[in-house]
Amino acid sequence: MSDINENTENRIAKQKTETTKNQTNKYGHTHEEVHELIHSDSKKIINRMSRLIGHMEAVKKMVEEGRDCTEILIQIAAVKSALNNVGKLLLIDHMNHCVFKSIENGDTSEMDSLLDAMDKFVK
Repeated sequence: MSDINENTENRIAKQKTETTKNQTNKYGHTHEEVHELIHSDSKKIINRMSRLIGHMEAVKKMVEEGRDCTEILIQIAAVKSALNNVGKLLLIDHMNHCVFKSIENGDTSEMDSLLDAMDKFVK
């Protein structure tokens, strides 16, 4: 059964990749041109996101159980901090892989995309 699920997931991933290969973003790049490889920190980011989801579920349970509001607020602050740290990690990874590669190739439009994303991230 595991092999069937894995084959299905691989087929779906391949279809998604083929679908997005030729789609152009607002900077005129296809997804394949900008993100050729999985970034070095992708696994780390995914793991942190999984922990964050678990943490949020725990905070939700605290609310459902009627726990002290100050305890809940402290946990929400911890989740926000952890999420910001994931964003920083992703930002650094993006700069190291996508932005620098784009600039090396003489294309500065990825820098515009980064600045736009940073503006939204910092709000």
